[in-house]
Amino acid sequence: MSTPWNSPSEELLARFLPDDTFAGQVAVITGGGTGLGREISRGLAKRGARVVILSRNPDHHASILDEASSQGWDLTALPLDVRQADTVHETAAAIVESHGQVDILVNNAAGNFVCPAERMSANAWRSVLGIVLDGTFYCSRSFGRSMIQSGGGQILNVVATYAWTGMPGVVHSACAKSGVLTMTKTLAAEWSRFGIRVNAIAPGPFESDGASANLWPEDMQQEAFERTIPLGRFGTREEVAAHCIYLLSPVSNWVSGTCLTVDGGSSLPRPMWQPGTSIERVKATGGDGKSE
Repeated sequence: MSTPWNSPSEELLARFLPDDTFAGQVAVITGGGTGLGREISRGLAKRGARVVILSRNPDHHASILDEASSQGWDLTALPLDVRQADTVHETAAAIVESHGQVDILVNNAAGNFVCPAERMSANAWRSVLGIVLDGTFYCSRSFGRSMIQSGGGQILNVVATYAWTGMPGVVHSACAKSGVLTMTKTLAAEWSRFGIRVNAIAPGPFESDGASANLWPEDMQQEAFERTIPLGRFGTREEVAAHCIYLLSPVSNWVSGTCLTVDGGSSLPRPMWQPGTSIERVKATGGDGKSE
């Protein structure tokens, strides 16, 4: 069940970004009906954006469409498989025709599961690379073209901290996210002349039904994972979404080509010693057996 938008993160965000922050802007969010994508969609819609969510499964649209209706948000939904380049192109054209332009694209659609590299099938590899890497490019290219024609816009790509570190068990996702991170920097450099900002956000582990089912399905696994996070807990969808909204807001108008890490410190190097413990130094000895 999604948390209502009266969470601590939303309350803090509301102090800095008024409800008309994105008024007059059209925002497209892939994978926007569930998880982090849903929270980003809600945050943008609450602040005046005309939101279009895209996801493969139309069943994911019903709940947020009902909420949008009750809240008076301008939010619509369309089914889309981002792996299909021609369909992405047609969908982008239809949205531009119906909404006039697209100002914001959030590439959030993803797929992931744990599988040792030696056991990974070609279909499993291709499926995740297709959604994450191909899909991000197809959407960026199609919606980016309309942004070029309209005089600017911005793209936010959702990656992961293992995009630059790697992580056992997710070679498919790590390679795909690494490619998206490089794509972010490349498009930011290439499209800045058109007034297009391109950034990324790298969340660490946060509370998500999809991630928990695929990556830490048992409580013991989650607890072990939490112990590796310096701040001692998983993040929440709302906390990560708040940083996405910040990156998309006018506050970040001079930010492009960067990746914001939001992970509770989990991507920091592991300590060689535990705070609160002491290390006894062993004195080195010279060749004559005397201490140096």
